[in-house]
Amino acid sequence: MFAIDLADDAQLFPLEIWHAEEFLAHMDRGREFIGQYVGFPDRATDLESARRLLGSNAEKAAADGARLYGIRVDGTLVGGVLFPSFDAAAGNCEVGCWLEPAGAGRGLVTKACKVLIDWAFQERGMHRVEWHVASGNKKSIAVAERLGLTREGVLRQNHLHRGVRQDTEIWSVLAPEWAAARPA
Repeated sequence: MFAIDLADDAQLFPLEIWHAEEFLAHMDRGREFIGQYVGFPDRATDLESARRLLGSNAEKAAADGARLYGIRVDGTLVGGVLFPSFDAAAGNCEVGCWLEPAGAGRGLVTKACKVLIDWAFQERGMHRVEWHVASGNKKSIAVAERLGLTREGVLRQNHLHRGVRQDTEIWSVLAPEWAAARPA
């Protein structure tokens, strides 16, 4: 298996079905924090449901769709990044993230998302990368800003999460914009 170093003690790696126990332990540690805006903690509540979640995403990845990547610090899964949607034929995808408090404040999500966005544009020839974020999720909005994405608008009360209607901000970057902002 491969891993990409994000820092001396942090790696990005493909998150697969055989990581279900580790993924569940991570969700248990960060369940309330992660669950404020992300649905994974509500979907991975025991080992079988964690396997189903990771297995479903493995099937999507095999069909050239959604993909999950974990972030480990000192060997412990503390978060991850993903392509919740990936449409190679249309040239559009979405990047997202989640993190438990133990991994916060180090820029790991920003670094990991740069890896995914670079790959989407340079290797897969995508044209547009989106970032969907609940308007109340200020830390995720800050990542979008650090990545140089442009806020396009707000879908008002479009997402029901834990019984509450949330607004979703749509941010994006186009391939030429990303290329122009990257060092030569």
